[in-house]
Amino acid sequence: MKAFDFDERLDASSQYEIESILASTGVFSSQEIEMAVELVRENLEKGSQGSGYFFLLARDESDKMAGFTCFGLIPCTIYSYDLYWIAVRSDCQGMGLGRRLCLLTEAQVKKRGGKKIYAETSGRKDYALTRNFYLKMGFQELGRLEDYYAPGDDKVIYGKDI
Repeated sequence: MKAFDFDERLDASSQYEIESILASTGVFSSQEIEMAVELVRENLEKGSQGSGYFFLLARDESDKMAGFTCFGLIPCTIYSYDLYWIAVRSDCQGMGLGRRLCLLTEAQVKKRGGKKIYAETSGRKDYALTRNFYLKMGFQELGRLEDYYAPGDDKVIYGKDI
């Protein structure tokens, strides 16, 4: 199994690494990828506290980003956090890295006073592995909004007490 290091060090090259990770999965649209890159830019400009977007990065032996999460306190809540993004580079999938990233992110949320974490994803067939991942990580499906993203593409909402 590969060894990974975890940190929160975003820099100018992070936006390209995150873009590459998301593209490597073959699931995300160019619009979704651009949205993630915009969160990196906002974090770089305003910092984690100012932007409200916290990142946890996994790096391989060559210090190349292998996966990441982006999370933040949900506005107007006291202790509820959104897991905005979790993704692992395609060549690092199946090694337990997503699980480790999720658990470490939950620990970071807890450290910041969080008690609940939420995630949402698509109801499309190509997101079945993502939905199964959340269930394996102890999230519960809390709701489904039909045709939310597009006809036949539901928004599925998951939550977990931490």
